[in-house]
Amino acid sequence: MQQNDPVSVLIAPLNWGLGHATRCIPIIKELVNQGSGVIIAAVGNQKKLLEAEFPHLKFIEIPGREMRYKRGFFLKWSLIFSIPGILRQIRDENTWLDNILRDHKIDAVISDNRYGLFHKDCFCVFITHQLYIQSGSKPFRVFDKWIDGRLLKWNYKRISKFSCCWVPDMERGFSLAGILSHPAGKPPVPTEYIGILSRFQYQELTPVKNSLLILISGPEPQRTRFENILFGELAGVSLETIVVRGLPETGKPVPFIGEGIKIYNHLGSEDLNKLIIQSEWIIARSGYSTVMDLVKLKRTAVLVPTPGQTEQEYLGRYLHEKKWMYSVPQKNFNLEKTLRAFQKIKLEIPEMPDSPLETVVKDFLDKISLQR
Repeated sequence: MQQNDPVSVLIAPLNWGLGHATRCIPIIKELVNQGSGVIIAAVGNQKKLLEAEFPHLKFIEIPGREMRYKRGFFLKWSLIFSIPGILRQIRDENTWLDNILRDHKIDAVISDNRYGLFHKDCFCVFITHQLYIQSGSKPFRVFDKWIDGRLLKWNYKRISKFSCCWVPDMERGFSLAGILSHPAGKPPVPTEYIGILSRFQYQELTPVKNSLLILISGPEPQRTRFENILFGELAGVSLETIVVRGLPETGKPVPFIGEGIKIYNHLGSEDLNKLIIQSEWIIARSGYSTVMDLVKLKRTAVLVPTPGQTEQEYLGRYLHEKKWMYSVPQKNFNLEKTLRAFQKIKLEIPEMPDSPLETVVKDFLDKISLQR
């Protein structure tokens, strides 16, 4: 490879929901803007979403396993019993990467939560906002703290195999992920906070009165369960409503619920960007990528965490306590009551600091160029 050839970067998001893919979009754009050659490794819905955003880039498929979340106490044992499967996936990813590096000219790898994408002959970045992984719905009990400590040690051992770690949050002053991204100690590799990542851009648009936007996302089976709850209640609400189901694959039928309710399986970034700004009320999951999008667009929302997904449950509580968002558990969710409560509470998102992503990517590409 010639020294003046573009730095070739393979970027691979974890295939658990769409959030890992959407938060990679600003990183991919920045890599392209700075002259890098980008190859995207994705599969299924993520691949379809990213192909729509980057039709000019090269794609390759990558193996993966689907995560199905348990609830409450059983989540701890689900995590423990799933470790052999996770370790198999790590080995499979590592073998896959070894083959890819033999067949493609790749200078560096950026892995969003794929623990197996490290290699001794390649500079590899690991992206996560969960340095601290919580094991259960009540993380401050003694037993939970012990398990969380073991998970932190396990997490850092895996991250230590990478060249560095990027955390999508601000390092100080403004923390969107709280303790998840700011535990007592950092991983044993160079760790950089790369700012709030969102594919959206803020625009001065006026919200449309009495308009409701519902964003359904996340892993199954809870995505469908939440959708069914909403569809069962929407007919009784007299609001102009748009539902985005988070299903980018083509060919899925779109149900009819009633007049004044528009349902889309998926919307492109530009259309969704405007909808989020222009809707008076928003209901969404508390997935971290969704939260980053909302904060980037300066919008408060009702957050309904995915049951059993402790990260979302923590984020819902954390953002509710900070009065940035209003959070309600799915088991207590009633659309009409939730909207009434949301109107009464005073919420305000603080001014977000500028993201250091441009500088982080420049330093990354400069480092790779010097190592070639």
